[in-house]
Amino acid sequence: MGRVSDGKERLMDAVRELIWTGSYGSTTIDQICDKAGVKKGSFYYFFKCKSDLAVAAIDADWQIRRVELDALFSPTTPPLERLRRFCEYSAQAQAAMKAKFGRVLGCPQFCLGSEVSTREDQLQQKVMEMLEHRRKYLESAIRDAHAQGAVIAPDAAAKSRCLFAYFEGLLTQARIQNDLGVLTEAQTGMFALLGVSVPPVSPV
Repeated sequence: MGRVSDGKERLMDAVRELIWTGSYGSTTIDQICDKAGVKKGSFYYFFKCKSDLAVAAIDADWQIRRVELDALFSPTTPPLERLRRFCEYSAQAQAAMKAKFGRVLGCPQFCLGSEVSTREDQLQQKVMEMLEHRRKYLESAIRDAHAQGAVIAPDAAAKSRCLFAYFEGLLTQARIQNDLGVLTEAQTGMFALLGVSVPPVSPV
């Protein structure tokens, strides 16, 4: 399995890529082990089943994404600028994935959650938790923008749910159409939902 110290990390990296580029249901433990360069017996040393691995992989990925989002949504940055940077960050991340894999992949949690929500309770709960963490960054920016008088959004939580649904819809549409151009609407659309006019963003 290679070095014992990195076998678990290899498995988590492998399952994230295989699920995101394919699907949870079609990904087998054998495929995960082959991708990770880890023997099947060692898989069961670390995890009881595929869903346990997927949950651990989502958690590990969140530790990285949280640092990035904390920087993007720093309170020292004007709230509407936080939203603009979030749109740019997301579009750049999708462009990087398309360059690597040849397709627009969309949101990994949203894709996984849509697939497993009716049959994998453990994964469903973990995906919901991760999506809620991400939504709250939007809520904090909207709340601060309202406090500054930049937008009118007395119920920041409700408005953030609206923006988050819109943004995740764009990511899903971009994946379905394999078209990064869909994401050029993100900033203007989100700002329009907030009642703020902004110049059109540049193409991805």
